[in-house]
Amino acid sequence: MTFPVRRVAGFACAATLLAGCSGSDGSADPSGASASPTSSTVAPSAAASASSTSAPAGQPTKTPAPAAKSGIGVPTEAELAKARADVSKLPTDRLAAQLIVGFFDGKGSEAAANVIRNQHLGGVILFPGNVPDRESLVSGLRTNAANAQRAMKADGRDWPAIISVDQEGGPVARLGAPVTELPAGMAYGAAHDPALSTRVSQGIGAELRALGMTMVFAPDADVTIGVQDPTIGVRSPGSDPQRVAQTAAAQARGYTQAGVVPVVKHFPGHGSVTTDSHVGLPRQRASLDALKQRDLVPFQQLVRSGAPAVMSAHVVLDAVDRQAPSTMSHGVLTGLLRQQLGFKGLVITDALQMGAVDQRYGSGRGAVAAVKAGADVLLMPAEPSQSVAALTKAVDSGEVTRDRLIESAARIVATMRRTTSAQPAASAVGSHRADALALARASVTQISGTCGKPLVSKGVRVSGGTAQDRSRFSAAARRAGLSVGSGTTVRLLGGGAYNAGSGKASGAEGGSGDVMVGLDTPYALAGGPSGSARIAAYGRTPATFEAVIEVLTGKRTAPGTLPVDVGRWKTGSGCS
Repeated sequence: MTFPVRRVAGFACAATLLAGCSGSDGSADPSGASASPTSSTVAPSAAASASSTSAPAGQPTKTPAPAAKSGIGVPTEAELAKARADVSKLPTDRLAAQLIVGFFDGKGSEAAANVIRNQHLGGVILFPGNVPDRESLVSGLRTNAANAQRAMKADGRDWPAIISVDQEGGPVARLGAPVTELPAGMAYGAAHDPALSTRVSQGIGAELRALGMTMVFAPDADVTIGVQDPTIGVRSPGSDPQRVAQTAAAQARGYTQAGVVPVVKHFPGHGSVTTDSHVGLPRQRASLDALKQRDLVPFQQLVRSGAPAVMSAHVVLDAVDRQAPSTMSHGVLTGLLRQQLGFKGLVITDALQMGAVDQRYGSGRGAVAAVKAGADVLLMPAEPSQSVAALTKAVDSGEVTRDRLIESAARIVATMRRTTSAQPAASAVGSHRADALALARASVTQISGTCGKPLVSKGVRVSGGTAQDRSRFSAAARRAGLSVGSGTTVRLLGGGAYNAGSGKASGAEGGSGDVMVGLDTPYALAGGPSGSARIAAYGRTPATFEAVIEVLTGKRTAPGTLPVDVGRWKTGSGCS
């Protein structure tokens, strides 16, 4: 999904489907020239794709995450029946507005409330332009969310509003400090530890609930095809469908345990198409049988595990419907997702103001088409009032039945009523650094150089990356007793973090060193001198750099395994 780039002042880049502003720096990566392995002490996996239930050679099998004892999940029939009775009392135009989650202007305490109060929408989505400065972020967001919920009740709707945000980690994180900073989805895939994924997601979910959020647009369940994927990249847990499925299901479990609705994205898969749906209409040409072996595997697992919400992708699925993007396709959303995969939860569109659909449908026709296809929540139409008017007219003309709107509204209400668990105290925000460090330590991956031995001398000379990357690396190095400015050369390699709306991943940054550290996608590690040690980090957080330094100094052996192929190093490669 994207930032409201066309109409909202101050928003400069795109969001939910695709990565947003990558923070201050979107550094680039070196070229991905072919490379040869540099040390026999780093073992490629025997299989090109690691099983979701087996550990890499020489490493203990990961403990599966325990089944959730509590959480949101899909509403019961009784809960849906009550919700239907409640939403049936709404006039048709208010029923249509209940389906819309819109963006809003400003950071003021009534900013979100005004949208709900004046436009009667079902909820809002936050972007950086709505987030107060660090000093007042916690109090400001808590107040804003509380006021929005009060506005919902004052509007005659005694159910929670959707207060949502993109907070995947990595390049898609709308809320900055003091919220705990986490790496991108590929780090979870490299760690390949469901119990840890659940723990980390439950922790960040608790922070979101403490801020008043009721929905998070995460996790990403896209299976990436690797270097040719310009859109998802480091946001994906990897290229092995089983690894992605297990990782995303574990993350969704953690969010639900925290009382926030996770939205799994982007059905039927955006990691294997090569067009960015912010700026064009991607077309998936693979056969349905091929997709059932790759892109659809994680979504089937998430349906079975009770995930409460799925986001559609604006991707044309040739095997099902050659005419309409999935968001507007009855064959995809109803036929494939609901009937074949058996999904009974919320279907949420990706942002309707994205180029792939807004340019073709507009706010009015797009809303009607998405509802007819089977969507429940209409996310970010460019002009919500036009969407409401079009849906109301469609009911009046018989194109859409009123019962169809009631069905979706009831699903929304029943799901949101499951988010009424006690809101954590404000002190929960920023309290999960230990989880961030655990994930960083579990995910860091070494594919060349001697495992478990120091890779640097008593000093390091760091280059590449961004100013912030080098500052964070240097701080971690000094804390570990290393001098900075002379010694072993360490090259930080950025790139592969999507620049939303540009239609391409961030450009490659050249250079090499005695040690090369990939900060985003690890593909650049395929190049460089044969004698260089290579580390994949999948992030730029302070915890990431601390974990990298521990490997460079030999304090820890890198336990992560590649979640994607990198040159001659195959998925599953790492220290053994």
